[in-house]
Amino acid sequence: MLTGTYKRVAAGLLMLPLLTGCSYSNELDRVLEAGELRVLTRNAATTYYEGPAGPTGLEYHLAKGFADELGVELKLITVSSVSDVVSELRQRRAHLAAAGLTITRERKNWARFTPPYQTISQQLVYRMGTVDRPDSISELNGTLEVLADSSHAERLRELRKAHPQLTWMENGELETEELLMRVSEKAADFTIADSNELRLNQRFYPELRAAFDISDPQGLAWAFPRGPDDSLYDAAVDYFERLKANGRLAQLIERHYGHVEKFDYVGTHMFMRHIRERLPDYRELLERAAAENDLDWRLLAAMAYQESHWDPKAVSPTGVRGFMMLTQATARFLGVQKRTDLWQSIEGGARYTRKLIELVPERIDHPDRVWMALAAYNIGYGHLNDARIITQRKGEDADVWKNVKKNLPLLRKRAWYENTKHGYARGNEAATYVGNIRSYYDILTWLTDQEKPSPEELQANFTIASPAL
Repeated sequence: MLTGTYKRVAAGLLMLPLLTGCSYSNELDRVLEAGELRVLTRNAATTYYEGPAGPTGLEYHLAKGFADELGVELKLITVSSVSDVVSELRQRRAHLAAAGLTITRERKNWARFTPPYQTISQQLVYRMGTVDRPDSISELNGTLEVLADSSHAERLRELRKAHPQLTWMENGELETEELLMRVSEKAADFTIADSNELRLNQRFYPELRAAFDISDPQGLAWAFPRGPDDSLYDAAVDYFERLKANGRLAQLIERHYGHVEKFDYVGTHMFMRHIRERLPDYRELLERAAAENDLDWRLLAAMAYQESHWDPKAVSPTGVRGFMMLTQATARFLGVQKRTDLWQSIEGGARYTRKLIELVPERIDHPDRVWMALAAYNIGYGHLNDARIITQRKGEDADVWKNVKKNLPLLRKRAWYENTKHGYARGNEAATYVGNIRSYYDILTWLTDQEKPSPEELQANFTIASPAL
């Protein structure tokens, strides 16, 4: 935390008017005095949203970290579209925009951008099986709908100079995720999305594909309104330099994107079908076991799917069996009498998951602590500790899941596992195991967040306040 540093600098700057006889206060001073940093953002998976554990999203965590360094409160101003971000920032309704904005030539006319924190490319998106995949802009045949005032629209204007026949519609009401849904539902033939947005949303709309990139790699960055005062902007630039230097930026990007690097169409499509056909039979028991062990039932369901594809009679070649695929040793430890008994398996798996979470040191941040516990569920807590020790020996932070995940495969290499307490293990499988569960969990969270409350729930939440007499 550099809060003290910023406040000492600010205190020195605030003394200048007394020494020089003039009145002066820069933007950083004013933010520190007000105790509030106002940040424009968008409600989207790549920026900011309310997750099961509270506010999340890459832009949220970046902005929260900056506000914490300044020692001020973060005030998020959520707008509904890129057009609104542009309008609000140009009117200086916020100090900055952290909204997944691409650095473009047109935007540089009215905004100052920090160094990029992430690199993306713009991609033409279509629905597999609905239209033929075009290989170039000249082969585009169908309706193309993009965000208004977006980098995508700007790029299309550039492309139209070489392709005068190119036409599109700009939508100022919807977000990228909603345009992707329109393509998935055949309401539009094509849209443009940043590669990171498509990667996250393909899990929810598995028929979507990228036809080709329409741009070279571009940077995403924070935008500040142009003006003579660079104090807050300079502080943000310094902040990102520190994040890159200490590895925190890479950790945050891994947290939000590391589990979706590889898209599995067949597996995702099957999972969506099993949610419809199998999950309803087991949801009540999953919710009950999760509640009893202070877990999100969707995480428990994601684990169960990775273990058995929600099959209570599943048996592995190694003799692991049941809905949660408990080993004989784990079942004995938990007091589970019959591993193929549905409730015993679910309850035992939930209880074991809670025990593993509590074994992982409490100092480890959420959700990294959970991901390490899931790795231990798959590979054993002893092997997880071996991987963390290897991580330490390599001079890396063993309390960060990104680092441990990278080193888990070393448990298969003799040069490393011979010097561990528990020896050889298929650490690469544990890393894949956790990544799959994270993807299943994201899909379940996305689907259940769209559910409408039942009439009983509506009635329970409906109260009439009596007038004061």
